[in-house]
Amino acid sequence: MDLNDPTLWVAVGFILLVIGLFKPAKNALLRALDERTENIRQNLDEAASLREEAQQLLAEYQRKQRDALKEADDIIRHAESEAKRLVRQGEIELEKTLKRREQIALEKIAQAEIDAIREMRSLTVNIAVEATRSLIVDRLDEVRSNELLDQAIENLSENLQ
Repeated sequence: MDLNDPTLWVAVGFILLVIGLFKPAKNALLRALDERTENIRQNLDEAASLREEAQQLLAEYQRKQRDALKEADDIIRHAESEAKRLVRQGEIELEKTLKRREQIALEKIAQAEIDAIREMRSLTVNIAVEATRSLIVDRLDEVRSNELLDQAIENLSENLQ
């Protein structure tokens, strides 16, 4: 190896240059890697935090969904119960109305019977009075006729009761 050889000195100079630049380059490179590592760590922490928050939101929304479904079921059960109650109440009201109408119909029938009996009595009395008048007119003289007529008029109110 020749110390005068320029290749040797270029190689030694190059090695010294690399050694001289290696330490600052290494520090800069390590700093950059540390910053990048810290950046990645922060991103991972943020992602973990976001994931945890998302899981909490998911759990909350699932709970709210269960609560809403339970509330909907409660509303449906209440509506069914209310509908059954209204049907029972309607049946009771219908039964009362039918009984009331039946009672009214029976009262009308009874009143119609009473009216028919009164009309028959009135008609019978009128026929009897007319028949009696005809007999009296045909068979009695005027004096006896007046006496019987007066007596019949007096007894008429008693006979009608």
